Amino acid sequence: DLPNSKWSFRDNSRLCLTLPAGDDPLRFVLWTRTSHDSDVDASADELANVTIDDPRPDLSRLTQGGPPRWPEKLTTRVLRGDDEGPFAVDVLTAPASNPWLARVRLTGFDFYDDGDRMAICSWDGDVWQVSGLSQLDASDSQPVDLTWQRIASGLFQPLGLRIVDGQVYISCRDQITILHDLNDDGETDFYQCFNRDHQVTDHFHEFAMGLQTDAEGNFYYAKSARHALTAVVPHHGTLLRVSKDGKTTEILAKGFRAANGVCLNPDGSFIVTDQEGHWNPKNRINWVQPGGFYGNMFGYHDVTDASDDAMEQPLCWITNAFDRSPAELLWVESDKWGPLDGQLLNLSYGYGKVYVVPHEEMDGQKQGGMCALPIPQFPTGTMRGRFRPTDGQLYLCGMFAWAGSQQQDGGLYRLRYTGHPVHLPIGLNATKDGMQLTFSGELDRESATNPDNYSVKVWSLKRTKNYGSKHYDEHPLKISAATLAPDDRTVTLLLPEIAPTWGMEIKYKIQSIDGTTIDAAIHNTIHHLGESPE
Repeated sequence: DLPNSKWSFRDNSRLCLTLPAGDDPLRFVLWTRTSHDSDVDASADELANVTIDDPRPDLSRLTQGGPPRWPEKLTTRVLRGDDEGPFAVDVLTAPASNPWLARVRLTGFDFYDDGDRMAICSWDGDVWQVSGLSQLDASDSQPVDLTWQRIASGLFQPLGLRIVDGQVYISCRDQITILHDLNDDGETDFYQCFNRDHQVTDHFHEFAMGLQTDAEGNFYYAKSARHALTAVVPHHGTLLRVSKDGKTTEILAKGFRAANGVCLNPDGSFIVTDQEGHWNPKNRINWVQPGGFYGNMFGYHDVTDASDDAMEQPLCWITNAFDRSPAELLWVESDKWGPLDGQLLNLSYGYGKVYVVPHEEMDGQKQGGMCALPIPQFPTGTMRGRFRPTDGQLYLCGMFAWAGSQQQDGGLYRLRYTGHPVHLPIGLNATKDGMQLTFSGELDRESATNPDNYSVKVWSLKRTKNYGSKHYDEHPLKISAATLAPDDRTVTLLLPEIAPTWGMEIKYKIQSIDGTTIDAAIHNTIHHLGESPE
């Protein structure tokens, strides 16, 4: 029945069927005997002449999806936060109690175009479809229930998810997988390997972090290096780009230790965080350009110079007390977030916080710092965030799986800007005379110009092959004056001793124009000092 096909024995142990090359698809059924009795033997000719009662069964039904493996759909209640402050947190309760005893440690998500559903993956290998989000768009406070459907399982430590043209792509430790539902019951029937260039060893630390796409459809993720060991494959400690068709993978930058996610910038560059450890004296935010080396000598690279000058410098170093483990960054692209629209945010796995990241470019080097949003800490580490196009608000997912302070298994949240005044630093400029802080809201002039309401200290770090670094030469800087610009938002702290520094802390306790107390801190890095504004 198969023209020009041929059976043959090879190595006296293997029965092989050779098929001719061709452009047209072939449909055939291959039958094998089930007996392994050594007394049963047959030649190739005898096997070829065996007759079967039903030689051509219809196999097409096996390509159309099967019955659901997880038929139960679970319902959870949304717990709305109050709107008294500038931000409100709504808890989109995850089904921690479920029939399959599946842990819901959430690590990546994206929204479908219908505005009602999202897909979300977990560290333990599951993917859930969550529906009912459109109910959140109502302005009233009626109870909202979400429906959770388990649609996939068995994936290898997924840490990123992206929906492209309605298809769910999952970034796993071993490959990028596309989920296909063949019979419209919601569940995945076919797990398609989109790209398997991932270079995987048995080392525990080499996570594949995040999944983003650019305007051309290329995919991006970061591959962690080994812990305290030199690299053994080229992907260790790298930022990677996968082509739109999944056929090629390109290394864009090297020298990372554990870059937790990827942020794509409008100018074609990238931002990734990295974790304190060997060759990383503290956590860091990296503004990444293709071809750069970012400091981890244990990563895969050809750099032989271990000096600080041989690596690209971070936007800022983050000390442990401020954020012990930064996660993914993202841009605010929503006018629903008022004065923070267009700002850069950083998520904290270590402390379950969200930070605004004011920054500048000086002599070709990005520099800046972080300041926490005035919200309670999330009970789990925040890992990934996306703004939902329908309501323009920030959705966050998180988990606890390695060292961190927020140890709830996982969580899913909506962080809403309520429209109330918010006073966060959205501009941070280092000059030869001091620091200039631009706030998102107007300040009370009397409190903002009192230098006693501020304190500034600086410190140095030492980058070595050892794990982390203590603070060296930590000392305060004298504040000779504080001024407030006519816009009532921009404070200049005059610092006679200011100089480039690995780490700086600016604390302030001032009042807004409406009398609200603003008690916060900025941690930042200075590489270069600019000219003072006139």
